[in-house]
Amino acid sequence: MHRIVVCSSCEGVDGPAFAEMLRVAIAEHGLTFEVQDHICMSNCARALSVAFSAAGKATYLFGDIDPDRDLADTLAFAKMYMDMPDGWIEDARPAGRLRHCLVGRVPA
Repeated sequence: MHRIVVCSSCEGVDGPAFAEMLRVAIAEHGLTFEVQDHICMSNCARALSVAFSAAGKATYLFGDIDPDRDLADTLAFAKMYMDMPDGWIEDARPAGRLRHCLVGRVPA
């Protein structure tokens, strides 16, 4: 199962609302992700934090996500992530601004 985790306690942004927007958009686009919100992802200096993970795939952590403008780019990244067998994305240009928000990528 593919998973997106959204920080629910980042100060100054509504993480749970962004998680709900993602759930709706993921379903509308037919993507197979579980979207969770989680209290504190320890990336407080770069609120809002969002992570992607799946068994056998690289894990990604993003920060500085703007719920008002990054939904489409988050969906674009989700599609790329889902399509890569090992989750390792070399060219993230289709994810627009999100690629500049990457905090880290951890191999599977």
